[in-house]
Amino acid sequence: MGQQEILARFKDRNVLVLGDLMVDEYIWGRVSRISPEAPVPVVEVTHESLRAGGAANVAANLRSLGAQVHVVGVVGSDPAGERLVHELEGLGVKGDAVVVDRERPTTVKTRVVAGSQHVVRFDREDAGDLHSGTTRRLVERVRERLPHVHALLISDYAKGVVSQGLVRQVLPLARRLSKIVTVDPKIRHFRLFRRATAVAPNHHEAAAAAGAVIRSLDDLLRVGARLLKRLEADALLVTRGEQGMSLFERGGAVHHIPAAAKEVYDVTGAGDTVMSTLTLALAAGATMREAAVIANHAAGVVVGKVGTAVVTPAELRAALRAGRRS
Repeated sequence: MGQQEILARFKDRNVLVLGDLMVDEYIWGRVSRISPEAPVPVVEVTHESLRAGGAANVAANLRSLGAQVHVVGVVGSDPAGERLVHELEGLGVKGDAVVVDRERPTTVKTRVVAGSQHVVRFDREDAGDLHSGTTRRLVERVRERLPHVHALLISDYAKGVVSQGLVRQVLPLARRLSKIVTVDPKIRHFRLFRRATAVAPNHHEAAAAAGAVIRSLDDLLRVGARLLKRLEADALLVTRGEQGMSLFERGGAVHHIPAAAKEVYDVTGAGDTVMSTLTLALAAGATMREAAVIANHAAGVVVGKVGTAVVTPAELRAALRAGRRS
């Protein structure tokens, strides 16, 4: 199947996103002087914006690429949570499975950006474990929706949604239904994702999960083989920043995919774009290698944008055509 045929099937796919929902708040401005009170820049604010972040950005990327998307996660009983659900529904993402937890705030990351320079970030969150009743509600909502989708994407930002209790109920259900399961993991939960279809850590996370240091290609190969064996997954995709990606497949095949970005302005949310595109391509019938190559080109597009961003089908088609010419 060709790349363009895979992309054409995106609009017919349904994906369920499970994970930590966040609000990415941006305060935009310019800097022309240093404060007389301390050696810090004075940012003259020009405007502010809110964008879907974390698992919500994963859902936004999937929707931008044409998929039908359901999202399961938690927000607080606060204006930020209301605005996030409203934003998702405005994008066409189904947010009726979002659980409102009155005992914790919606996770909000506030970034101050001067020109294209990220000045500082403030985080407002409660990253503790969810109450058992909240986890039970999440599992119920996954169970209701999973039979009707092609893939489950777990987006773990270690903010409390993804837990042992949740994963040990959701993964066996997905396997029984023969669903594609992709995971963007955090170190503390790495061992929970055994027998997923594909797990995609960055190289720092992969090294930490393997208890190793990656200083060379040989180190990377040892880490990839070790983690793939431990996870019993179909594939491990290690994202490596400006060095691209390395795909380890069951059976021993290893593919190193060079970075596709021409210019890098902001890497915020690039991992979300990789996960969204990889999952959607697999759901559309791509091989693991085809899906990884397409995801790599999607990441190359999004890092050329400032702030949390998404990729459109037109941008991805153009990037793939340019990649074939280069």
